Amino acid sequence: MLKKWLNESNYTVVFTGAGMSTESGLPDFRSSKGLWKQKDPSKIASTEALNDNVSEFIDFYRERVLGVKEYKPHKGHYILADWEKRGKIQSIITQNVDGFHQQAGSKQVAELHGTLQKLHCQSCGKVYSSEEYINQEYYCSCGGILRPSIILFGETLPRDAFQSALAETEKADLFIVLGSSLSVTPANQFPLIAKDNGAKLVIVNMEQTEFDYYADQVINEKEIGALLEELDK
Repeated sequence: MLKKWLNESNYTVVFTGAGMSTESGLPDFRSSKGLWKQKDPSKIASTEALNDNVSEFIDFYRERVLGVKEYKPHKGHYILADWEKRGKIQSIITQNVDGFHQQAGSKQVAELHGTLQKLHCQSCGKVYSSEEYINQEYYCSCGGILRPSIILFGETLPRDAFQSALAETEKADLFIVLGSSLSVTPANQFPLIAKDNGAKLVIVNMEQTEFDYYADQVINEKEIGALLEELDK
């Protein structure tokens, strides 16, 4: 079914979540073994932590930046990049902050939650590479604290990424969710917006989601890389 829809679609948008990253080896956040079971996000990944608990904030995110450098895109990321090049898909909306879609060669990517591949100064906004954290450089030339360019608890989604994702979603006639539990708002509204605009909705996730009811096809318990490889044949 999905293969047929992919071939017939004029505008396909792919929405990726943590399941896309965990196949590269990265730990996720919300599962039973996820990072938030070990850490309280409000104390460590929030604007308050950045202001009041700087050393713990930096330690946590330096580990995450180092973690992302340890892993790399998997075959699924490369297939999506190839599909974009061939015009089979038009864009990707991602909840992931690892930057793997771009590393694999995807160009049209809306990063709803930002990226760990860049840092910026909390005071003046100057942008740096995440290498600064690896080299244990934590301050801007202006004296401000360098922080990862991701969305922290207590912050709103980046306006440009959100607007781009919305525009893409409204154009889609096929909207494919890959590896998201669709439990985080407002990002989880995009599949419903696509559906409301007449798109076919396909949800691929290891476990069921609350949004499966709205989907035209649901695929559970299947690795994303393996599925994309099958579809690519």
